Amino acid sequence: MLCLMNWIIAGLGNPGKEYDGTRHNVGREFLQQIEKSAGGGSASGGKEIRKVELFGKKVTVVTPDTYMNNSGLAFKKLVTSKKQAEQFVVLQDELDLPLGKVKLSFGSSSGGHNGINSIHTALKTKDFVRIRIGISPATPSGKLKKPTGEEKVVDFVLGKFKATEQDKLKKAKKLVRDALELLVTEGREKATMEIHSRN
Repeated sequence: MLCLMNWIIAGLGNPGKEYDGTRHNVGREFLQQIEKSAGGGSASGGKEIRKVELFGKKVTVVTPDTYMNNSGLAFKKLVTSKKQAEQFVVLQDELDLPLGKVKLSFGSSSGGHNGINSIHTALKTKDFVRIRIGISPATPSGKLKKPTGEEKVVDFVLGKFKATEQDKLKKAKKLVRDALELLVTEGREKATMEIHSRN
């Protein structure tokens, strides 16, 4: 049985034009693009928090004005109970997945992602949905080639996607769009099974 509470959907990233198109901003930018293409209802609210109709359902969309490492600050007043957390979805970049892959997680550790760490601390729970969008390169056989060392990781996630990566980026955005539609219309279990079977 689906919860009657409205979904809160957040896209993580850094505010400011200088971060547009960077790997760290893929969650934020995918959400903005999907909201624009799959809406159908007029938005209300401010720039950062918007109440919209998405896939025929009323949802709250959040693109925080906080920087990635302080993402949790944006959600403390929005997600105020365990039940509400279970209807909270975060779109994030994921170093541990190759570009083109998308996975859904619930109740899992951050994997070292500072934005997710901040949300765990602010909400005092890990029990929310994460749509993890792969950003790392991989070999033709699928072996991950993610950067190592803090400096290299920072340079990589703040770098922009290459022209040669656009096809995989489009594939990932389609998966994320479908994941969101399944989440808000069919629920977490159906969305997870369907998306994981496709990539």
